[in-house]
Amino acid sequence: MRTALVRRAVGTASALLLLPALVAGTTSTTAAAAPRAAQAAAGCGTAAALTKKLPGGTTWTMCWRISGTRGLVLEKIAYQPRKEPHPIKVLDSAALAQVNVPYDSGLTEYNDLSDIGFGNTAVDIGREECPGGTIGSAYVPQQERTVKALCATTAPHGYAYRSDVYDERGNAKKYTEQGSDLVVFSVSQLGWYEYVTQWNFSDDGTVTAKVGATGDLSPSDYSGEGTGWPIGKGGHDHATSHYHSVFWRLDFAADGSARSKVEQYDTKKAGRGSGSAVLRTTRTPVTKELAAGSALRRWWRVVSPTARNADQHPRSWELVQQHSDHYDAHAYTSKDVYVTQYRSCEQLASGNSDPACNGRGTSVDKWANAETLTHPVVWVNVGFHHIPRDEDQTPMPIHWQGFQLVPRDVTAMSPLTPDDLAGHNGQAH
Repeated sequence: MRTALVRRAVGTASALLLLPALVAGTTSTTAAAAPRAAQAAAGCGTAAALTKKLPGGTTWTMCWRISGTRGLVLEKIAYQPRKEPHPIKVLDSAALAQVNVPYDSGLTEYNDLSDIGFGNTAVDIGREECPGGTIGSAYVPQQERTVKALCATTAPHGYAYRSDVYDERGNAKKYTEQGSDLVVFSVSQLGWYEYVTQWNFSDDGTVTAKVGATGDLSPSDYSGEGTGWPIGKGGHDHATSHYHSVFWRLDFAADGSARSKVEQYDTKKAGRGSGSAVLRTTRTPVTKELAAGSALRRWWRVVSPTARNADQHPRSWELVQQHSDHYDAHAYTSKDVYVTQYRSCEQLASGNSDPACNGRGTSVDKWANAETLTHPVVWVNVGFHHIPRDEDQTPMPIHWQGFQLVPRDVTAMSPLTPDDLAGHNGQAH
């Protein structure tokens, strides 16, 4: 069940170390002149600047703001590995583009961004939710208050690498390091569901986008066997199963250029070798708008049109998809990846009501109509079919869905490579 009236705790604003971010279309009445000057210097305009140097030496920089509809919006995202002389720009903007929630009973369906909005329902983040981090605030007009809307913190992500390297005498030296992430997230409360919009920026250059759903099962959404699952005592109450189709919109700026190139790779069996099957990988340039489904051994990357690493290989970012069950009852949710030509009015994957887009349709499937790509925008759809279980009561354990952007040939070696292994690049000749 959804309602525009959400449960929320009103608290005082605390910008701490983050500069205040504003909802698009509003002006600040509390931001001092010094913070505004610092924001302008960072090139963030009315958004807030965020910079973090991780223990491995990688520095991430970006701007953040809260949109009433899309919630957390990140812009001008760049990272600088410790041996690179300048920051490397990755994305001009990244944000959610829709959360479609149809129920298996066929009686209920929600489009959480276009119908209600993640920024409009942003809730305060407490200190216990942001351990060791910084909480940033934004004014939310629909709530008529300033919300502690963003946490920026760091967290370990386990092994960065481990390797035993042997010298000519057979003596081993162990190289190992634990990795770390800059973690940025906001929380929105829509009816009984609470959504966490989270981005992890790793010290090796990987970007992880994910949405977590928690809160509570709706006490009024029940149906019968086949469309629901029995919870509680006996077999009387069947909580209705439903989908979460989450879309992200990614406007790349690979090394600062909007004229990035998109490529699709497919690996297929091409015969039998002496020991195993021969698998051959082919590259297909995506030169026109694309609506595509995932397939076995298929992946995409976004390539800088000009920049190369020290090995003279084009810099790129690979889309790494996690498990997804796309919802095939709608045209726009039936595909996993869209690539469209940039238009500023195209921000939501469905329910896109910007009048500047009149005549073009209101969903992303209508925009992928074979137009030549000069400024590609990538839309990623990750679907999760939620069949409730007893353990979802209450509160509901968080379940995540998302994807990664992994640097491919951005640097000649890993940004975390130890100095004394820096010569181990390629095959010796």
